[in-house]
Amino acid sequence: MKSIITSKALLTACVIASAFQVNAQQKTPGINTSLMDKSVSPKDNFFQFVNGTWLKNTEIPADKTRWGSFDELRQNTDKDALAILKDAANNPKYAPNTDQGKAISMYKSAMDTVARNKQGINPIKPYLAKINAIKTIKDLQKLMMDEESKGGGAGFFGFGIGADDKNSNRNVVSLGVGGLGLPDRDYYVSDDKDSKEKREKYQAHVARMLAFIGEKPEQAKTDAAKILALEIEMSRPRLDRVERRDPKKQYNPTAIGDLQKMVPIIDWKGYLNGIGITKIDTVIVTQPRYMAALQNIFAENKVDDWKAYLRWNLLRGAAGQLSTDIETANWEFYGKTLTGALKQRPRHEKALQVVNGTVGEALGKLYVEKMFPAEAKDKAYRMIRNVMRAYEIRINNLTWMSPETKQKAIQKLNSLTIKIGYPDKWKDYSALDVKSPENGGSYFGNLKAVSEWNWKKDLDKLNKPVDKTEWGMSPQTVNAYYNPSYNEIVFPAAILQPPFYDYRADEAVNYGGIGAVIGHEISHGFDDQGATYDAEGNLKDWWTADDLKKFTDLGSALAAQYSALEPLPGIHVDGKFTLGENIGDLGGINAAYDGLQLYLKENKNPGLIDGYTPEQRLFISWATIWRSKMRDEALKNQVKTDPHSPGMYRGYVPLLNLDTFYSAWDIKPGDGMYVEPAKRVKIW
Repeated sequence: MKSIITSKALLTACVIASAFQVNAQQKTPGINTSLMDKSVSPKDNFFQFVNGTWLKNTEIPADKTRWGSFDELRQNTDKDALAILKDAANNPKYAPNTDQGKAISMYKSAMDTVARNKQGINPIKPYLAKINAIKTIKDLQKLMMDEESKGGGAGFFGFGIGADDKNSNRNVVSLGVGGLGLPDRDYYVSDDKDSKEKREKYQAHVARMLAFIGEKPEQAKTDAAKILALEIEMSRPRLDRVERRDPKKQYNPTAIGDLQKMVPIIDWKGYLNGIGITKIDTVIVTQPRYMAALQNIFAENKVDDWKAYLRWNLLRGAAGQLSTDIETANWEFYGKTLTGALKQRPRHEKALQVVNGTVGEALGKLYVEKMFPAEAKDKAYRMIRNVMRAYEIRINNLTWMSPETKQKAIQKLNSLTIKIGYPDKWKDYSALDVKSPENGGSYFGNLKAVSEWNWKKDLDKLNKPVDKTEWGMSPQTVNAYYNPSYNEIVFPAAILQPPFYDYRADEAVNYGGIGAVIGHEISHGFDDQGATYDAEGNLKDWWTADDLKKFTDLGSALAAQYSALEPLPGIHVDGKFTLGENIGDLGGINAAYDGLQLYLKENKNPGLIDGYTPEQRLFISWATIWRSKMRDEALKNQVKTDPHSPGMYRGYVPLLNLDTFYSAWDIKPGDGMYVEPAKRVKIW
């Protein structure tokens, strides 16, 4: 689980009421039993029992491709954030040069469709002219170098700066693969019916889009075919979606001289100097096989094909920043065809996401001030510590792990950094130049400024230790994450709200909600990826060989369990691809259950509420947070591209492996939810 203002746009924003500013004595059950379907036995279909009435009566909004607990909370959080932004826009203390003022200006520029429609494709014409002037590989290198030095990137490959996987306190340079128009390699190389259909529709879409930059119909069709063929060629040598889950496969330190031998057609020393990276002798090549294939692609010297790809890459990346007819045409493929949306999201929602993704912490300061008092942070921290206690007990009780590996696992657990709500040190946006439309700013120009600012900020990191106080999400993000290089779990303020967390609610419900999310993120430190990093966040073998084999075998059993799931006819979940998240879910709900038991021992057991025991309420809460509905096209896309299993499976499949679930609901052989003990997977 790791995304201003014209006054008209905010007139309808809702009034803000903090989820925490309520009398603490007003205890609530925390579960809405009216959304359950009690005609279904929890022993036969637990997900339907918990969510049946909600599933029956809920329609996916036309502008959404899925709908569920996360989506409901995100929508409510967005309303709060927009209302906060409205207040800030009317407050004279937030001048344009303040961080908050820059958030306001970014929002205004994203909302200014009048200016965007007037400009048409003018913002990208200078870049198109540079592309069209390419005649040689040296010209291509210069263009890519110029764009990357401004924080952009034209395609084919790109550089990034971040923590070294094997020395997490040191920043290093990584060389990654180029961009593709379809969301995953499988769409290009798979022969399944859906992938073939999507490739055909994608090619037609590319031809349609190229007309916006002046290409005649026949030329656009020809170029679209060239682009698809080139992207297929670029996709074949890439790691597949399961291989990409192995950090060791993507950690390939390569001397600049060896990189020069790998792709001799590019002057790598000159390129690095040109983008501002000097005094390094090694880069991390994430996919050597791809880079070797890129040498062959460049050696073919199909200059017209390169240029067609670059034009499309530019247009695709800028489509949402240009005129609304271009934006809509692009959405009709990526939103409608690819994921099944019926209409576009409201303009103000999209503009808010732009703010969150560019100057999110500037808005986050305002959000936290209104929505997240210190009391909430303290309560959440106590729950996290309790779940960690439960996790330590679980590790000590493992029967398949040796004492030697247990000791190192507990060391890693107790070394976790916990971040809750908001950063202790906010990002400094003082060097970022964002202008409102009335001050001469444009949406396209502001996003280019953000890209250049981000690149300069990254360059500045290169000769400094890694700053592990940084956050990867803004406070108003409804999500959470684990960062293996920092060995940290992070819970932004926005997820600490109902249905995940409500300090007024029954504690069993909180443990089934945010408690299990906490356990999930902790478990990422011990999933098939996280377990390859040690307590200091370094990619390092800390397992005994025998323990690692047992862990791998258990993971394979869990992967097989999920690969048997078929959300649509002929469409199966990829258990190997989703393994990390599935381990997270399994470990998360286990730790939450044990954490609740610790809480009940130390506090008064409230007994039955709504006729359910604390243990039953915990499992009901878990299935509630994963209730969701998805459009078929979105589901197909998720199975190919998303390492998370579909929500309806997350709500009950992990429970099939918990003996405590069987005890809580008295599930016996013959019941629909029953899995024989020998087939239950027990990892953490």
